[in-house]
Order: sequence, then C-alpha cells, then structure tokens
Amino acid sequence: MSGSRKDNKGRVLRKGESQRKDDLRYIYQYTDPNGARRVIYAGDLLELREKEKQLVRDQLDGIDSYCAGKATLNYVFDRYIATKHNLKQHTKANYIYMYDHLVRDTFGKRMIGDIKYSDVKFFYCSLMNKNGLKTNTLDTIHTVLHPTFGMAVRDEIIRMNPSDRVMAEIKKSSGKNKGIRHSLTLEQQRAFLNYVAESPIYSHWLPLFTVLFGTGCRIGEVIGLRWEDLDYEKRLISINHSVIYMFMENRKSEFHVSTPKTEAGTRLIPMMDAVYQAFQDEYEMQKETGFNIALIDGMSGFIFANREGNVLNPSAINRAIRRIYEAYNAEEIIKAKKARRQPLLIPHFSCHHIRHTFCTRFCEHETNLKVIQSIMGHADIETTMDIYAEATELKKQDAIQALEHSNNIF
Repeated sequence: MSGSRKDNKGRVLRKGESQRKDDLRYIYQYTDPNGARRVIYAGDLLELREKEKQLVRDQLDGIDSYCAGKATLNYVFDRYIATKHNLKQHTKANYIYMYDHLVRDTFGKRMIGDIKYSDVKFFYCSLMNKNGLKTNTLDTIHTVLHPTFGMAVRDEIIRMNPSDRVMAEIKKSSGKNKGIRHSLTLEQQRAFLNYVAESPIYSHWLPLFTVLFGTGCRIGEVIGLRWEDLDYEKRLISINHSVIYMFMENRKSEFHVSTPKTEAGTRLIPMMDAVYQAFQDEYEMQKETGFNIALIDGMSGFIFANREGNVLNPSAINRAIRRIYEAYNAEEIIKAKKARRQPLLIPHFSCHHIRHTFCTRFCEHETNLKVIQSIMGHADIETTMDIYAEATELKKQDAIQALEHSNNIF
C-alpha cells in the first residue's frame, strides 16, 4: 500500500497511529465525545492496539449504560455537547467550562435515571446558597442541563425531563426584580465621569468610559472596536463583531473575535458629540503613547489599548471602575462633611451597569421601543420593554411634579 505510514520496523500504521522519532514511542490520537483531541501512548505497537481495543470497549460500554438509563449525567452531557456543532466556539467553551467547574465533580456523577425534579431544584438552590451564584449565572447552568435531560427524553432513556420549570420556580421564589442590574442616576453618572476627567491618575480612562456611557455597547463590542469601524463623516459607529476573553480546553484564557449571536447585534450607532470627541482624544493620546498592536483572529487596528499595546481585558476595566468609585466616595464623604451636606455616593457598578444606564437614559427620552431595541441590539423586544418599564417607573414622580407646577391641573 503505497503512501501508507509505517513504523521503524516497516509495519503499516492505521489511521490515528504514529511513532515518535525521538523515543520511538507509539501514539494513537482520537477525538473524545467532547470534541477534544486525546492521545494514547504505548511502548510498542501491540500494546498500543490493545489500548485501542479497550477504548472501543469502554465507548461501547458507555453506550450500553446510556441505553439502560444507568449512565451518569456527565456521560449524557458529554454526549449532548458533542452534537452541538452549530454553537459558536466561545459559547461552547463557556458551557463546558461552567459545567466542569460547577457540575462535573458533584451532581454530574449522579445516574441520569435516578435524578428527580426535587434533586435538580436542590442542586440549583445549593449553587445559590453555598456557591453564591446569582440567578443569571444559574441560568447558564440550566441552559446546558435542561437540553441535556431533554436529549435523554427524546432518546427514551428517561420518561420526563426533571429540570422542567425548575428555573421558573426559583425565579418566582427569588422575586421578579432580584438580581436586576440597576442603572446609575444622572447625578452619579456625571460625578463619576467628572472625577475621571479631573483625576491625574484616572484621566486616561475618560475616552473609554465616555464611549461606554454614550453608546450603550456591550463591553466586548467596545474593546473590539477598530478605527475602520468609525465613520466620522456620517458620525456612525459600525458594530459588527466583538472581542471576547474565552476559556480554552487547557484552562487558559485567550482573546478571540466573535460575530454577533443574532442579526440584531449587527447595527449602526450614531455618535454623540462627546463620543466623537472621545475617539479624537484617544487617537491623539495614542499618537504619543503608541497604538494597539494586537492581532486577534486576523483582525488588527483596535481602538482602545492597555499599557502593553494589547486589547483591554473586561476584568481589568471592572477593577478600574471599582478603584475609581472607591477613591471618589472616600473624597466625597470628606467634602460633604466639611460642607455639612449629604454625600453623593456612587454605588458598586460594572461595565454592564453602564450599558443598562445608557438604556435607561435613552428610555427616559425616547418612546419608540423599536428605536431603542435597534440601538441596544436587543434580539428580544421584551428585554427593551423591561428596562423601559423600569425607567418609566422612576420618571413617574418627576412627571407628576412637572404637571403640578404647570398650572394646568389645579
């Protein structure tokens, strides 16, 4: 058989088999159900092929156990995730990371056929109470567990999905508004930006925060912005991708470019004057400090950069936010005490609170929900409506006071 690979003794090697040149060990490479590349080593070819046979037997035993309803949840999850070829790479990696981190070594060892509704609910509650998980994070776990059980139902391994309506019950008992990210008030927003602008330590962050507060973009969309995404003539920002910091199989994290999950994510956002100026200021600043040199998945020319000339890490931005509002609050308490007034304190917030803040400000001045949805890139209009309802609730008192002082009611 011409072209076939052979070992140093002239024996033909099968698909996946090879022999190392340095120590002459034999290798068999294969892909596990999770889509990860695995390697088996052996001192000689016979030993390697015995290991290959054992691997096949183990895989068949796993299928037999699955068909009998005696497989573990881990086995069923690995089988399920291996079928999800349409998932984006970073989404799949995130699902696997969350499962491995929170499920695999505990609940994942349970037999699929023995798991009941109350077991799933108890497990979810323990994640919230013992691990301190928020409802949004728990939703991610549910996003992979529910279809995993669903696949077992469709395969007639189990009769009912034990995770049905578990999250609905937990959200109901937790309260509708628990876990909702609240926006900063206009006064808090102005206090934060003014403090950054006047600080010799933090002023270099001002263009980034101005863009965040002035566009409502997701943090991945902002750190992924390139100079070519800006149309200064038409004053438009093209949102067509984002940069994400994703977990890899080796437990390391890397930056990758991701396209929007939905069509709504691709959009054009008009530049406010302050945002336009922020981009101009950033460009002038980088003419002295150096431009972003990062190359990510073939893309370059990113706007915002850290001190090493790389893209910014979302965690680093959140840490900077915390340092800034803590420094501001410490100074504000002293100033307020001297002036004998109540301090205007800034609560804890993160990058995503800034997006929520922009949307709230927008809802306070715009009544067309479709326009708001388009600018925010919400795939579901209900997300827009929830924020609009919250903003409207906050404006009720202002509206009544304006009506009272208009002299048009009494």
